[in-house]
Amino acid sequence: MRLRNVKNAKMILEQSANYIKNPAQNKNKWSLFFQNNNPIHLEIGCGKGQYLIKMAETYPHINFIGLEKYESVLVKAIKKEFHLNNLYFLCTDAKNLEDIFGQEINTIYLNFSDPWPKNRHAKRRLTSPQYLEIYEKIFQNNAHLIQKTDNISLFAYSLETLSQHGYQFSKVSLDLANEKIINIETEYENRFKNLGFKINYLEASKELPK
Repeated sequence: MRLRNVKNAKMILEQSANYIKNPAQNKNKWSLFFQNNNPIHLEIGCGKGQYLIKMAETYPHINFIGLEKYESVLVKAIKKEFHLNNLYFLCTDAKNLEDIFGQEINTIYLNFSDPWPKNRHAKRRLTSPQYLEIYEKIFQNNAHLIQKTDNISLFAYSLETLSQHGYQFSKVSLDLANEKIINIETEYENRFKNLGFKINYLEASKELPK
């Protein structure tokens, strides 16, 4: 899908109090940035921000950071009405996570990531071994990852790579709507669920060396 360019997107982002212009400056100092020692949860590919805004409202004792690669998408999140001091957004590629965080993240959310269906693009999938290795360098204690997707091929790929990488699954579902799992929906999820698409869900963790 082609992204629609938003005029002055960068300027709009930088004028927002909830946008972090130079996130690398906070590496190993995110607790000072938030002015507390609450857990930090990161959504990679936060899109228009509905999910994280609702999460931050629901869980005020968790700090949330939304990462989005495209300014024209992230500006739609920034424009939403919210007044929260436990939610911030940044615009960069997930490949840069090691430049932004030390061992400071408690949970990573991967909601409806691009499935990159062609085999030659497998390394771009956010649950590829290349990305899993990056994530493990920024987790504070044990790795904890939650994924939602409507793409069954990506889901099967994620189950395989996570398993091969030593993750244990606490929850796996091929139809999230019919599970007793507390779930806050993304814009995409709400739209496609109403069209009859089943949502796949997993929660996985891994003990990391001290």
